[in-house]
This record gives sequence, structure tokens and C-alpha cells, in this order.
Amino acid sequence: MANIQVNKTAHPFDKARFEALLSRRFFYAPAFEIYGGVAGLYDYGPPGSSLQSNIIAEWRKHFIVEEHMLEVDTTIMTPAPVFETSGHVARFADWMVKDVKTGEVLRADHLVKNVLEARLAGDKEARGLAGAPPREDDKKKKRNKAKPTAVKLPDELVVEYETILAQLDNYSGPELGQLCRKYDIRNPDTDNEVSEPQQFNLMFASSIGPTGQHPGYLRPETAQGHFLNFSRLLEFNNGRIPFASAQIGRSFRNEISPRAGLLRVREFTMAEIEHYVDPEDKRHERFPEVRDVELDLLDRHTQAAGSTQVTRMKIGDAVDKGVVANETLGYFLARIHQFLIKIGIDPKRLRFRQHMANEMAHYATDCWDAEIQNSYGWTECVGCADRAAYDLSVHSAKTGHPLVVRQTLKEPIITEKLVPEFNKRTFGKTFGKDSAVIQNIVGGMDEALLAKLQGELAQGSTTITSSDGREFKLTPDLLTIEKKTFKQSVREYTPNVIEPSFGLGRILYALLEHSFWSREQDIERGVLSLPAVVAPTKVLIVPLSAKSEFDPLVREVSMKLRKAGIFSRVDDSNTSIGKRYARNDELGTPYGLTLDFASVQKRTMTLRERDTTGQLIGDIDEVIAVVTELVNGSMDWAEACRRLPAYDGVQAVE
Repeated sequence: MANIQVNKTAHPFDKARFEALLSRRFFYAPAFEIYGGVAGLYDYGPPGSSLQSNIIAEWRKHFIVEEHMLEVDTTIMTPAPVFETSGHVARFADWMVKDVKTGEVLRADHLVKNVLEARLAGDKEARGLAGAPPREDDKKKKRNKAKPTAVKLPDELVVEYETILAQLDNYSGPELGQLCRKYDIRNPDTDNEVSEPQQFNLMFASSIGPTGQHPGYLRPETAQGHFLNFSRLLEFNNGRIPFASAQIGRSFRNEISPRAGLLRVREFTMAEIEHYVDPEDKRHERFPEVRDVELDLLDRHTQAAGSTQVTRMKIGDAVDKGVVANETLGYFLARIHQFLIKIGIDPKRLRFRQHMANEMAHYATDCWDAEIQNSYGWTECVGCADRAAYDLSVHSAKTGHPLVVRQTLKEPIITEKLVPEFNKRTFGKTFGKDSAVIQNIVGGMDEALLAKLQGELAQGSTTITSSDGREFKLTPDLLTIEKKTFKQSVREYTPNVIEPSFGLGRILYALLEHSFWSREQDIERGVLSLPAVVAPTKVLIVPLSAKSEFDPLVREVSMKLRKAGIFSRVDDSNTSIGKRYARNDELGTPYGLTLDFASVQKRTMTLRERDTTGQLIGDIDEVIAVVTELVNGSMDWAEACRRLPAYDGVQAVE
């Protein structure tokens, strides 16, 4: 029973069937649909909401609970000065182009990508290298999605296109415009030329209060709420570093052309972590636990060379060799990988890509994206950035509130430094309004220059020169320089921040794609092989008959599953048991419990596993104990097959 082989690749991935299933079962749908809908806004139905909630619950366990993080919940509406200070007002933007005739707005990098990919696909088709043609259902016109035309390209042009695509994220706006002109890249829908790229800020502007005098924005990320509360978080953590804060909440980005389902939306749920660390010590105490985790890495140098070939590497080796900047960044990359695999992402379709210099966020010193491959290509689903001390520093400078750590040193640091001292009685009388200029010049000198000045004063006098060329003669009666001893008992510093940022909608969509397949014997029977940990419904209860004698058993089994903390549903409809199981396979329900006439007489119950459709049988309480362990992850199906006998489809009843 445990060795039943399931061929999940008997049929190629069929996007039309997949999307039809998600729509029919209401995982999600366009918001305001009966009013015509608004691009980039979606509503989640019951299975989609439950799936997202279960992903969030597992995220909380994996990160907040296991890492002892401090969870916060900060406001969505944010006063404009916060984002002006953080740099978002000036730099949180994408490059857009306009169709010169229709005025249609397109995102510049997506336009270049779509057109060049279509030309490469046409080249492959012309060379006889293309795969099977798409199904008729898949040929529906996609706006701004260039259609491949079978035209063979010169070999050198193929190399150029592939090189451009490998480093597309590194191009600036003007460079994207040059690509459009050089390669005659036009609007695929109209074949019209496009304008020069212009920046478009992605934040939704608003105002706070009835007068409109207090401008604000809907937050494009949750991060600023963490940073502005840093002092309180530090105090809550007893002044100790390192520590992390975490937040799950809504964010908003006014995307230029959101046409990729849940992958590019204007309102979405994020889960973000801000891990505060000593800038002089970015080691992580738990890094040894993940040193041997292997990741597929695509570093910036490989991309700059025009390649997308990943390197399989242990994260410990990546940190040791400087591919990943530090242990804390490496630790979170490994933990992100473990989380995504745990919830059901295919590890063969997961890679970590390092940001190139031009695409790096204005606040980051190093950044890696967890990218998941799906029918739209490789999609960034998690960003992990070393934000250095940028955010805390700029907010501190703007507000005057010190966002710093004051660390009491175990051993005081004793230092000796040369210190200039001006004779207040004579210095001011001698130089008058130039006194401040001279003090600034001397105060800005390092130890070596002060030592040189000290030696010249010992000879009788010295001369210093201001930036505008004026010279000032100093004598020992005006200035003395002496070595003094300093004792430092407290070290004050601005911590650096490592930030993993999760786009939960993108992860959810990729997970659904990775989980979808059709039964080998019937392509119309779609299945979502969602792991039990995130499946919307864990167990389906199927009474074989609607007779009243089944009601007490159904209530008993439901109650016992509820007490075990397992979410279950009862399907007592009039359709056949096969159809009931099939439609719940579409919802990703991993286990089914069947109550038949033998259950009433003998208190036995069968347990069905979704992917193999294999069934086991046992006493009701024994089966509930087994399914509880299966759902909680403390038992796998192979062990369940050893605990319970296989069901042969026949039970004797009186």
C-alpha cells in the first residue's frame, strides 16, 4: 500500500485547467468582479483564505516561535515625512514607457523581457527546437504578451538577447530606452513605438484628517513601522542585541501594469522580519545548525557575465567564500529555504538570486531573492536584504531621537589621545570672529596631524591654512596639545538590519502551481497535492449513506477531530463517493474518512490518502489517532500503512 506509485507527470502542466480549477473552487477571484473588476486586486475565497492562513500559521511557528522574535502590528497609513526620510518618495519607483499613439502605459523592463523572450521562442521554433504547440485554450490573447513568431535569428543576436535577459534587472531607465530603440521593441498589442522611460512612484498617496493638510501614503512595506519603534523594542528586549521583530500585514503598491494574477497585485499581504545585529559582529549563534543546507545560488558575477547558471553550494561554504556577505544573512537564506520546502515548494524550482548593483534597493548593501519558477518564469517571492544602518540612521538624524544601542562593556576600553586645548582668555582676543574657523580646522585633525602640530608648537609656533587660503599663526600661549587618557565603559552604535521579506500571495500562487497535477487515467481529474500542514481542509468525513443511523457516528468523529485540533469537513451530498473524493482532491484535502454500514455495526472506519488513493481500515479511535499523527507531521503514510491494515474494499455486515 505504501509503495503505490503515482505518476504526477503523466500529463504536462495545463495552465487553462489549473486556472479553471482555482476559479471554479473559488481559491481567489478578481475583486469587484460584477462591476467589471480592477486590475491587480483580488478576493480570496474559503479555500484560498484557509490556505493563506495556514501558510501564515506555519510562518509564525517557523520564524517567530522558533527564533523568539518580537511580533508587532503597525499602522498602514503613514505620514509623508516618514517616507520622505526613508527615501521612498524619491526612489521607490519603476520605469514605465507609453505607447506613442494610444498612450497605453507599460512597465519598461517587462516589455523588454516579453518581446525578447518571444523572439527567442520564435527562433527555437524556426530551428525545430520548440516544444509541443500550446493547447487551443491557452491561445487566448494576453495583453502586452508578445506572441512568438517562427523567425530564425542570427546566432550572435541570440547570444545578445540571452545576455540582456540574464542581467535585465541591472539596467537603468535610460538603458532600457536604448534597448527599445536598438532592438526595435514595440508595444506587442499595437506594434506602435514606445516613449522614453519615465519613473513612476509606486506608492498610493492619500491625506490624513479632514483638511488635507497632512499628506500620507499607504505603506508599500511594513518595515518602517519596525524601525520607528526600535527604541521600545530594544527596551522590551532588555537592551540586548541581536534580536528580531516580525510583522504580518497588508501593503500597497500602485503597480504600472498588474497582469500576472497574484504575482503582481496592488494590495497584498507581507510577512517581514527585521533582525537587528551589531555591525561589527554579524555572526549568528545558530548558524552551525544550517551550515550544511545546500542552496542553488545565482550570484551577481554570473549574471553580469550573461549567464543564469546556478551553483549548488552549502550555505556555510558560501559565507566562508564571501559569496554571501555574512553569517546572519546566510542563516536566514537557509531558514527561508527550509520554510518554503516545508510548505510544499518544489526544491528543483527554487533558487536564490543575488541583486546586481543597479537593481539594489536604495537602502541595501547586499540582497538575495528567493525566486520560484512557475508558468510566468522565475518570480521573486522572498527578498533577504542587508539594510545596514540606513533606516535607523536617517530617521534618527531627521527626528533627533537616537535609535542606537548603548552596550555596557565587560572590560572598559582605555585609550590615549592627543587633545587640543585653546587658551580661552587670549585666543578670542587674538582671532575674534575667526576663532571658530581655527577651532574647526584643529578639531578635524587626526592623531598624526595633531602630533605634527604639537611638534611645531614645541619649536615656538605653527601656521594653519583655512579652506579659503587664509593663514593663521598659532603659538603655545594660544594652543596646547597634550596626551590624555580616556576610559570608555559604554559603547554606543547604530545596529545593522538583516531583513527577510515575504510576499505571501506570490508564495501561495507558486505553491498551487507546484501542487497541481491530473490523474494519469483521467486528465479531467485535477489534484492539488498540498502538504497537510497548509491544506485548507485536513480531513474529509464521508458518510456512505444519508440515513439517520449515521448521524451519531459523524458527530462523534467530527468532535474527536475538533478536540485534536484538526479542521475537517463533512460531505454528505447525494453524489457518489468517488465524485465526493475527486472534488475534495481538487481542494487539496490530504485524508478522507469513510463511514459505511460496517462502521455502524463494528465501529470500523477507512482512511484514504489523496495522492495514492490507497485506503486503510481500523477501529474508529485507532484511525483517528493515526490521522491525527499524519496531520501533525509526526507520522508519514508509510508508517500509517504499518499501523493499519489495507482495506480491500469489502466488509462483512450483518
